[in-house]
Amino acid sequence: VQLQASGGGLVQAGGSLRLSCAASGRAISMVIMAWFRQAPGKEREFVASISRSGGTYYADFVKARFIISRHNANNTAILEMNSLKLEDTAVYLCAASGWASVTYYQAGYSYWGQGTQVTVSS
Repeated sequence: VQLQASGGGLVQAGGSLRLSCAASGRAISMVIMAWFRQAPGKEREFVASISRSGGTYYADFVKARFIISRHNANNTAILEMNSLKLEDTAVYLCAASGWASVTYYQAGYSYWGQGTQVTVSS
């Protein structure tokens, strides 16, 4: 699976962004999709995942602000980010897993996109 993330940019605190992850090489209906992020000087961390059946799982720090979805028809996963905070600034990466079940465990994801930069300003 090849993954291409897009949609990042500069946004003011409280604003919204919509990230897209376009997949090729395999139908995303057959994999678990997820978003991770990595801020400067910090380790990569889990943001959200969506299972083949559409079940979602979120990191506590994004609950009620971010929404992950999948659009199997165009082989794309989406991360809707609302009420953005300064601490959301990071490179956001999409990932895919062929495991039967996985959420935040990074080693469970075999396929990674290149990331898209999200910068939240005050």
